Amino acid sequence: MVASNQIATVQIRAVVTPQETERFLDVPSRVYANDPYWVPPLRSSIAKQLASENPFRQYGRLQQFIAFNFNNEPVGRIVAAVNDRLVQREGRSIGVFGYFECIEDFTVAKALLDAACQWLRDQGMTVVRGPIDLSTHNNCLLLVEGFNSPYVMMPYNPPYYPQFLEQDGWQKAKDAYAYDLPLDRPLPPEYEKGYRIASKSGVEFRQIQLKGEGFQQDVRRFYQLFTKAFSNNWSSSPRTEEEFLEEAVSLQTLVDPEIFWIAEYNDEMIGFFMALPDYNIALKHVNGKLNWLGILKFLWYRRQIDTARVIAICSLPEHRRRMVPLALIYLGMRGGTQKRRPYRKAELSWVYEDNLPSRKVIEATGATIYKTLRIYEKSLT
Repeated sequence: MVASNQIATVQIRAVVTPQETERFLDVPSRVYANDPYWVPPLRSSIAKQLASENPFRQYGRLQQFIAFNFNNEPVGRIVAAVNDRLVQREGRSIGVFGYFECIEDFTVAKALLDAACQWLRDQGMTVVRGPIDLSTHNNCLLLVEGFNSPYVMMPYNPPYYPQFLEQDGWQKAKDAYAYDLPLDRPLPPEYEKGYRIASKSGVEFRQIQLKGEGFQQDVRRFYQLFTKAFSNNWSSSPRTEEEFLEEAVSLQTLVDPEIFWIAEYNDEMIGFFMALPDYNIALKHVNGKLNWLGILKFLWYRRQIDTARVIAICSLPEHRRRMVPLALIYLGMRGGTQKRRPYRKAELSWVYEDNLPSRKVIEATGATIYKTLRIYEKSLT
């Protein structure tokens, strides 16, 4: 039986067939039809995340919903999910919602949110948090300030989304910031000094290996370091090495080694600077489909990329006194600005509002907050 929830002229249906999955994937193109900033996500990527073969299904469960208007047209969507790893880690029955898209109609938004919340109640959850697309390793957070072009792998949504959630009684759980850093001026001298101090103390720096066994080795070491360094991140759940390796392989051909640096000490990986070219500049032209025409467009427009997103700056705490974070930033920024086609601007994102050590290092570069993002919570009892 197809679950449904009727509010006025809005009908909410649970997705149960491949045809309904296609309609689920169609929703954003209607919501953002006239939005000049929106970059269509790759349909194949979203479909893969929600597929039954996704490793998430080994430790979680989910339900997709679509909102239809009186003409049987899809006007919104949402996914409710239970991530058992998150529940175990936090010791609370926390469900999540994600993949939320909706036309500018509060009735539609409320119907979708109500359906997701009821499904989570039926699963025994007492709190719901979102937007989180299954886990924070996927797309998460809602943009609440700074509604301009999103960088690669960053969320974007209309300004009315946070208004709708707050109107429905959702509360802020935590904010995160995105920083803007123009690259037309040098870093403060402390960063180059940090690089010299780190090098003299025995830390060695190199670019990521992108071919063959070297890439596989680096990714496995990345996984160990990433898991150790970010194990206490708020609302985060651990990934298996298989999941981590699969994502790394999907990004392998997109990496620019000039802006991806590794720090090692006594042959142990102790830190990294991870950045990617802002491929949204090219993806905006492929309309979410990497068919043969989409690939040609992507290859053509990627030549115009002159901005980059810094995704993570990592250093094990016991090595920070060796100035490893400053050294990595120095190398990443130098690599990005001294290449044949230099980057002119970078976004450093995202950083939780209470991650003061990382914010201090970032702000010392001269970067400034230009976007605010938020995760919301609501009690289900």
